[in-house]
Amino acid sequence: MKNYYKLILLGLFISSPLIFSPLSYGASGIVFIHGTGNQTDAATDYWSREFIDSVRQGMPEPANYEVINCNFDQYMWDEAAAGCLANQLHTFIQHKNIDDLIMLTHSNGGNIVRWILSNPTWDSRYIDIINATSRVIALAPSSGGTPLADAVNQGSVFETTLGWLLGYGSDAVKQQQVSWMSYYNSTWLNGTQNRPTLGKPFEVVVGSDVDSAIWDGDSYCAGYQYQVALETTQNWLDDCSDGFLECSSQSAAGTVWFTDKQKTAGREPLSHQQSRRACFNLDSLIRNHI
Repeated sequence: MKNYYKLILLGLFISSPLIFSPLSYGASGIVFIHGTGNQTDAATDYWSREFIDSVRQGMPEPANYEVINCNFDQYMWDEAAAGCLANQLHTFIQHKNIDDLIMLTHSNGGNIVRWILSNPTWDSRYIDIINATSRVIALAPSSGGTPLADAVNQGSVFETTLGWLLGYGSDAVKQQQVSWMSYYNSTWLNGTQNRPTLGKPFEVVVGSDVDSAIWDGDSYCAGYQYQVALETTQNWLDDCSDGFLECSSQSAAGTVWFTDKQKTAGREPLSHQQSRRACFNLDSLIRNHI
């Protein structure tokens, strides 16, 4: 008789998960992490609603997304930069019970994410973020810095030409000088050659060129004036660049997922401005990838 009752209780336990709920399941989520700048409405001013809404449809739960707004004009380790990012990520993870987090970054945002992944004991919030992260997709990351940051800090013509992109002489721009990033990559940051891995996939999309021909409709995606400015600054970069970053800088950390023309519609290049917008099916490539 005792065995009979045990079987009944076991049956009730198995068939009544709402009562007993022995397991707590997590969820998937995606965050959009902007680059240099002090953002208060990055969804509109940095990305675009078209891009965000398209990309997040690739997630199992499209409503589980967050657009980061932080002061990335500061050094990557600053509380206003990495601290702000950690706070928003940690809150998102806890609120949505995220255990499968994809971080989508652009430009200098990739450096701040690498800071968190590389220094798990720096901040008590970092380890929870690292444990929840499944991978990072880095769009045109400035992993190796840019000669344009050197030029800005030397007070050249770039101050007026690239003020809209670099924010003039901020700490974040100083940080992205080539020699400075070389130092950080050899000491504080992981993921580059001869350094420990990041522990999480860091998948890079590289922008290799800029088109600004006035008769070419593709030059107008994400704003024609930006393509003109970025094609001008290409004169101070090597033959493979997105107008702000050389390809070697973008591919300095993690692994290259693809270089623009390998996958974009019409084999179009992605300028530094276009690599954060829904240009040449970039949004659908990411959506299908996640």
